[in-house]
Amino acid sequence: MWKNPAPLINKRPIFSKLPEYGFTRCEQLYRYCTDIAEGMFSLTVQVSENTAPEILILDKTLNEEYSLAYAPSATGAFVGAIHAELQSILTDIADKCFEADIFKSKQAKEVIAYIRNTYGIEAEYLWEKFPDNAIFRDHHSRKWFAALLTVEKQKIGLQEEGSIEILDLKAKPEKVALLVDGVTFLPGYHMNKKHWFTIRLDDSVASDIVATLIDESFKTIQKNSR
Repeated sequence: MWKNPAPLINKRPIFSKLPEYGFTRCEQLYRYCTDIAEGMFSLTVQVSENTAPEILILDKTLNEEYSLAYAPSATGAFVGAIHAELQSILTDIADKCFEADIFKSKQAKEVIAYIRNTYGIEAEYLWEKFPDNAIFRDHHSRKWFAALLTVEKQKIGLQEEGSIEILDLKAKPEKVALLVDGVTFLPGYHMNKKHWFTIRLDDSVASDIVATLIDESFKTIQKNSR
């Protein structure tokens, strides 16, 4: 029986990276197969666009599923070694082929995809205490050009309960002064308000405009790096 592995839960696959790792595509599925426990067992990891990642472990001698491999409570040196090897493989796959599925709004997902596809830059989650905060920075200068955050609405001046996802971007001071109106464009949240501004990711600003502002923010740090 296929199982959902803990290291891949609440994560989203980056499909472009799966073939690089060794996954092969079979219709709507990507599968990765490898031997574990010195070739005694086979591990298959299955990823699709519509279902959570799954794994299957087979005893190659008996051609039967080895269910103890899924049971964290199972004891003994042999099964313990299999657990450790399994977790090592799955953690490596998670680190190299998956990203945290933290942000839920359509525009937040668009921002992550746009920055990845345009600049080849992934979101970085730097703070263990704030797992729903991410930043994007240039590969070379390591300077930030965007921050994706989840905040309480009242902290950014909205007279509503609940949380909202926002995007902090950088611009020249004169551009920031022109943009910030306290409604559509807000002062940079937790940033230098002279150089940063905030966009609510609730479709208050059209996605094509958000993309243009991301480009301008990236260009700003490139100019400052020269």
